[in-house]
Amino acid sequence: MAPVSKPSTPRLGKALKRAFFNRDVREVARDLIGATMLVDGVGGIIVEVEAYHHTEPAAHSYNGPTPRNQIMFGPPGYAYVYRSYGIHWCVNFVCEEAGSASAVLIRALEPTHGLAAMRRRRHLQEVHALCSGPGKLTEALGITIAHNTLPLDRPPIALHARTEDVEIVAGIRIGITKAVELPWRYGVRGSKFLSKPFPK
Repeated sequence: MAPVSKPSTPRLGKALKRAFFNRDVREVARDLIGATMLVDGVGGIIVEVEAYHHTEPAAHSYNGPTPRNQIMFGPPGYAYVYRSYGIHWCVNFVCEEAGSASAVLIRALEPTHGLAAMRRRRHLQEVHALCSGPGKLTEALGITIAHNTLPLDRPPIALHARTEDVEIVAGIRIGITKAVELPWRYGVRGSKFLSKPFPK
């Protein structure tokens, strides 16, 4: 009997440097769709994000700097990690020039690297559920407050540009009560790894 071949790991694109994030937060958000995010070699393809700009009230930075959101006011290309509802960690990428305090929330990944570690951390086997939400993916990748303020282009974090074109869909953001009309949630059209499907 021939040995069963394991699925191949997708090849990685060029490494994204901090300069990549020194642009309009919505442009960065769209360009992150299809990119690969790894933490200590564990992660996958970004399939869903949300952009937050300091000028709109859903952004944590809207009312100015606090001890929690201070990293958002610094230079771009750093991780902003916070606790959501006192339960889950969420990871954001700081964008735009220092002082802008804008960021992209990473909402969902398609797991491609380190599935065994992700399944162990999440205590489940179903690949579609491993990273289908901002709290799920941080648990799967082992992200905690210890990753807050870390640069996005140095270990343990690595980001790689997408290697093929993806069809991107936009819609309103999820789980917020302010600025709900802004269509700043982006994702891969038809992906089975989203936290929530986009309206058709």
